[in-house]
Amino acid sequence: MEQTKANSPRLFVCTAIENKDEIEERYERAYNFFQSLVADCSEKEAHDALNNAVCKNHEDVSLGMLMSILTEPHNATKCYRDLTLVTRDGLTCVLNNLSNLILERYLKFQDTTRNQLLWLLKEMIRNAVNGVDSVCWNLMRYASGGDVTPKNIFLVESLLDIFIDNRMWLDKYPVLVCMVVYTYLRLIEDHNIPQLMTLRQREVNFVIALIREHFNEVLTLGRDLVRLLQNVARIPEFNQLWQDILINPKTLSPTFTNVMQLLQIRTSRRYLQSRLTPEMERKLVFLTSQVRFGHHKKYQEWFQRQYLATPESQTLRSDMIRFIVGVIHPTNELLCSDIIPRWAVIGWLLTTCTSNVAASNAKLALFYDWLFYDPEKDNIMNIEPAILVMHHSMRSHPAVTATLLDFLCRIIPNFYPPFADKVKQGIFNSLQQIIEKRVLPNLQPLFDSPKLDRELRTTVRDTFKEFCSNGNGEGVSGIREDGNDDLPRGGPDEPAFSDDEDEPQPNIAEDTDDDDLPLSEVRARERPELAAALPLILRPFAETLLDDRSSSAATALLNACTTPMPTPIALADLFAATLQDASPLRITRNPSPSELEQTLNSPIFSLFNCLHSSDVTEVKRKLILETLKEMYVQSSVQNVGYCLLFYLKVCFERERRAERDPVKKRNVKFKADVYRDYCSFLELKIAESLADDFEKCQESDANVLVWLIPDVYREFKDQVQNHIRLLHIIVSTLDAGQLQRLVCLTLQGNLMMFKSDDITTMLSTSLSWETFEQYCLWQLLTAHEISVEDVLPIIPKLSYKDHAEALTSVLLMLKQERPTGDVLRQMFCRAVDEEDTFVVSTVMYWCQDYEDKVADLLAVLLSTRYPGTSPNKRKRPGKHNIPPNAPPSAELVLGHLEQIRICCVDQDDMSIFNMECLQKALQQSQSNSSDSLKRQYNELFLLAWEDELPISRRARKLVSNSLPINPNLHSSNEDSEEEEIVKPKQAKRRKKAISDSD
Repeated sequence: MEQTKANSPRLFVCTAIENKDEIEERYERAYNFFQSLVADCSEKEAHDALNNAVCKNHEDVSLGMLMSILTEPHNATKCYRDLTLVTRDGLTCVLNNLSNLILERYLKFQDTTRNQLLWLLKEMIRNAVNGVDSVCWNLMRYASGGDVTPKNIFLVESLLDIFIDNRMWLDKYPVLVCMVVYTYLRLIEDHNIPQLMTLRQREVNFVIALIREHFNEVLTLGRDLVRLLQNVARIPEFNQLWQDILINPKTLSPTFTNVMQLLQIRTSRRYLQSRLTPEMERKLVFLTSQVRFGHHKKYQEWFQRQYLATPESQTLRSDMIRFIVGVIHPTNELLCSDIIPRWAVIGWLLTTCTSNVAASNAKLALFYDWLFYDPEKDNIMNIEPAILVMHHSMRSHPAVTATLLDFLCRIIPNFYPPFADKVKQGIFNSLQQIIEKRVLPNLQPLFDSPKLDRELRTTVRDTFKEFCSNGNGEGVSGIREDGNDDLPRGGPDEPAFSDDEDEPQPNIAEDTDDDDLPLSEVRARERPELAAALPLILRPFAETLLDDRSSSAATALLNACTTPMPTPIALADLFAATLQDASPLRITRNPSPSELEQTLNSPIFSLFNCLHSSDVTEVKRKLILETLKEMYVQSSVQNVGYCLLFYLKVCFERERRAERDPVKKRNVKFKADVYRDYCSFLELKIAESLADDFEKCQESDANVLVWLIPDVYREFKDQVQNHIRLLHIIVSTLDAGQLQRLVCLTLQGNLMMFKSDDITTMLSTSLSWETFEQYCLWQLLTAHEISVEDVLPIIPKLSYKDHAEALTSVLLMLKQERPTGDVLRQMFCRAVDEEDTFVVSTVMYWCQDYEDKVADLLAVLLSTRYPGTSPNKRKRPGKHNIPPNAPPSAELVLGHLEQIRICCVDQDDMSIFNMECLQKALQQSQSNSSDSLKRQYNELFLLAWEDELPISRRARKLVSNSLPINPNLHSSNEDSEEEEIVKPKQAKRRKKAISDSD
């Protein structure tokens, strides 16, 4: 065995210093296991051994055989045949592992492994193995664009041969047909060198045939199909295809009208993703989600050396830009962080391009979604990077902004002259969406910047005149003209436009590049634009606010807001900028008044002060609400809601401390109407808004959340009591100390989190929560003294395996209760399972103090399962009798009684079965049960005829101290299962302390 292990073939190329990773070790273990089964065996013996092993260890056998196929060409045919014979899942396991292996390790494959992979792919396609199309998809991702190395060309050509040879199989998979068309259209662009012309012609013939024969399926590729077809339009076959698309569209498909039909379809992300290898994708995702701005140059330099170092690789830039624009859509949290943004990565790809043709294609890739943008169908995230590249490049790379603006103006008439109006409308839709979504405060500084060439500025103004004034109609006067000389201009190494060549430009070294600056510093340089959007009188206050970022500076600005009033959008942008890098709201567990006052120094609390104060005019109050609404719509500030609640509570506590009269102190009101007005103005439901705010507060500081809970549940009790999502947020936040605090507040009467109606839904939902979350919930329910009647409906639903937390809590609750018919009936509705001891444990505990009562209830429960023969069948039932048709069934009752019998036998105490009422019920049950039930519960039914059963001393004592059992229990219509029976110990009934719903 050791010798076999030492001679194991290698899947991957490894250097001397590289250790085997988990994947390689896993495959080697599987291979060695497979070899141990078939070594020195005849073919029949090997087949029998594999069949036996695959039943117990299917995956290891499958992986061992897969590795043998990939590394041992001489055994591949026989091994593949054996694999198809012994597989138990139609090769699903092999296909899944093969796909993962390709995605994770293809570039490290040995040459033998790569060849065998292609051989295996052919065999699986020839045998029509279900799911092999996904392996083809994943392998095609490594047929990389911008790469004409022998290994890549070998893969491209091999896959082409496979698809051509298996054309009938390929035609059955429309999605794979689209992937093949998209991939080879992109590759044809790169195969324009003499030594690849033969391959290119084969690719052209194959792709043309696929497009013409599957045109309806290929239409789903959308607008990026047009982009790729444009790149190969000079090839005669594609030129003819273009003629048909533009002039004779019906010859391609009866449903195809014109090229606009294609351009209006957004290309699926998976096709944009497919043109990068998995390795490239992982590196770009890492760059845009983990690397901080200012620390990114070393990563970009490595990426440049690895993937963009050759002249042929320049075409990859378009693929990367389309991937970043269409696939990488960061969250709001990521957008607000100092991680390198998408626009910075795209700017780097544009500025380092060494080919004019590739640069033009990269610009088209960047703006492609702008040309036919439809706000109803397209995504704002697809157009955001382009506008931000132009905006941020204006400062340190104005030539980049100039070329992009020039491209945007020229593309309108030149993309396709008959569609010039439609292209212009698409770009206008994009710019309008950019303004509405507040991607930029306004477009005036960009479109009319003095750093642009005069001719270009004129062209931009003529093309986009609707967007060339800011929100206050002040034009470029928002930025002082005399300060423009201080703005950085292009250095001597950067390209200049013809109008600028007559005047030498100063080279300002200290401000020519912000690539190495932290993102917060880059944002700080945007301050003139924020101030420019405000009326002139407010701009000094805005500058002070941006410098101080304090509540006093914000208050001074808001007090100065008179006619003309600033726009809510301008105010929202200003406050969002001041709060962008602010530390989150945090307090200690027991904050002091001075600590609370210090937390109110943030500018956002000045907005709340205007809403809280009675001295503010209605006009200004509306302005503040509109500003908060704009901040909510933009998602620029995440903590508005819970900060408002925090501010209201601080004011409430401040007013209570200031009032010395105890009566007046009790009359101080928490101004919850301010929050209600806020929700109403934003058109939010109060309950959902509170849940959203608590969720954001949870991410910021648990102490703030716990501090707010009593006031929120007091002021908004109709909306939040029993609110499942809000409750889950709370219990998922608490630690043991915070839980104790809430329990103490409940016992003091200062917190009421539950109401009696609809508590079952809440309890059922909580069963999927984490263990500690459920523990917190049941502790809070216990503190509120929820009644056992409220939890009865969930008892039959609780699984002893999956819901141990809830089941234990209910068990401890029942321990404090006296047995009743309703409780017993719900308990006996549970499925019988010998490992589930919930029912047995509860009944046996009750028997310690209420044995005769339990016996009476069990007798009634059992006898009423047979209504047709019950002695009570002609009498009117008592008010507590169990309905005859109500669950549980007779079989369930007998099953639980059998478990109780087994427990009593183990304890050598059968006293409960000595009760006359229970014996009569068992006799009646036996006489009316089916033969199968009689056989199943034979030992239980035998107890009905025993005169003397073992009884413990405790039980004898209890029986002697109790009243005699009523022999007419089943015949009297005035007696019931709830009849009081005197016992030596009475359970203490707890007072119900839970809010009743109106």
